[in-house]
Amino acid sequence: MQGAIARVCMVVVAAILNHPLLFPNENTTLPEQDDELLSRMKEHQEKLEAEHQRLEQEISQTEIALVDDQDGYSWYFWSTLCLVIFFTIEVCRQDIIPTEIPDSTEDEDGDSSAEYLSAKNVVLDKGVLSNFCKTRFHPFIHESGRVREFIEGFADDLLEALRSVCDRESDLEVEDFVGIGSMFESWRVSKPPTCDLIVPFAPPRSFRFEFQLWCDPSAEIPLDLQGCGRIKLLKPGENGTGCLCGSTNLGDDMLCLLHSRNEGEKLEDHTLVDRHCEKNTSYLSKDQIMRWFQISVSKAWGLISHKYDFELAFQNLDFPGALKIRFRSGKTVILNITPAVQFEDTDAYLISHFPSDTSNSSDIHWQLSLTVYEKNLLKHLVKRLPTNSCHVHCLQIVSFLHKKQTALTGKSAFSNYHIKTALLHLLLSKRPAMWQPQNLNDRLRDLLSFLQQSLEEKRLYHVVVGNPRIPVELLVPKIIRTAEPINLFRPLVLQRHVYAKMEEHFQEMVINTSVLVQEYSPHVSNGCVRHEFSSTDQT
Repeated sequence: MQGAIARVCMVVVAAILNHPLLFPNENTTLPEQDDELLSRMKEHQEKLEAEHQRLEQEISQTEIALVDDQDGYSWYFWSTLCLVIFFTIEVCRQDIIPTEIPDSTEDEDGDSSAEYLSAKNVVLDKGVLSNFCKTRFHPFIHESGRVREFIEGFADDLLEALRSVCDRESDLEVEDFVGIGSMFESWRVSKPPTCDLIVPFAPPRSFRFEFQLWCDPSAEIPLDLQGCGRIKLLKPGENGTGCLCGSTNLGDDMLCLLHSRNEGEKLEDHTLVDRHCEKNTSYLSKDQIMRWFQISVSKAWGLISHKYDFELAFQNLDFPGALKIRFRSGKTVILNITPAVQFEDTDAYLISHFPSDTSNSSDIHWQLSLTVYEKNLLKHLVKRLPTNSCHVHCLQIVSFLHKKQTALTGKSAFSNYHIKTALLHLLLSKRPAMWQPQNLNDRLRDLLSFLQQSLEEKRLYHVVVGNPRIPVELLVPKIIRTAEPINLFRPLVLQRHVYAKMEEHFQEMVINTSVLVQEYSPHVSNGCVRHEFSSTDQT
């Protein structure tokens, strides 16, 4: 029996080794029309077939004689092993046979090599780049200051009116706004001017918020909601905190020295949980808060509109704080007011939405915003940099290129926040002396290369969360400082078509960098730059 099996194995191996596909006819060392070779191969094949038939007869006779189950199982084992060996050799054969691999630099049109350009190879003229920054960005410096001053005054007036339309005793309390974004960080690059404000709100007296962040093991927040948190609205006396008058019957002959009887009845009749939380839960609902905020802002504007000589309109109904101010002259200012909740006593905020993020569809999971810490980090790092350092121009140029590329090919998930995050990583990793004004060319390539590599590796980490390089002077909360780093690209990678479009957008932006910089730079004539641009020419 074993001898027969061994001979079967030999036949299988011989058949594989003599298989015509193992040594294909592309082998030019053997003449294809050699009659002698063909006759020998035919004769050899006939011998193999005869041997195979003889072995089949022996095996069939042996199988009839077998009565022992163990021998039967042994036969199946060896047969299976032979088949496994056969398929293994067939698979390996594909790697052994040399095949003609098409050139990776050519596609059907023969121009795929032009579709990729390393950011390190971007050609930029120092003189053109310097003039580009002077003509495109410098006119915004004074205008941005005036716009900030106007927006701060208008926002104070609007929020004061908003407080007056809210019930101070039983409604959410509106606090002072916080300015964030390019306008308040002095790197604005285009018109119309856009101002971003965070407006925190707090619960009324005797109520309080309880926070559950994604990095807290007890919170049980899904992995795909990294950087999010839930906000629980706790009633008076709930969880053993707050005043006992809200949860205990004091009787008719006892009064609370902190809260009057009328106040307690008002809070009971106007339940905050029903108006601002998701149904059947105590967690704040983003939809409910945004609806309340939009109604309140509309009422507040109705109270003060007579004082201003401009129109105020909601830009996007999905984001109630997206406002557009239009003056009689035709000029416009974009004002984004985002409702938020301050995380304990820190500069971190849980906000209802990021304008560029559509991946979080949960109504009770709020996005964590650390933009105030990022703004403070930028201020801290600038103190160490040389005078007139080139970091702001790097940020402005790439943001400008992104805006122009968006106008050419449409929107993508790539955003200015990704650009600013990459710049902060570079500022933390490079020596301050490397940011001299004359190094603008090199640092711009570094920023583009960092973003390009991050897109290829599909990871760009949040600059604050879990980053040991963050200075302790910024007082980042320990739970955030020690958390696992957050990959900003992770939600986008899970949406393949979205991420592919973002990669394509950035690659085309890199390819067009030199052309766009030259196109939007002043013309050079006889070695002299003609400064024909004015602030009204900027777009």
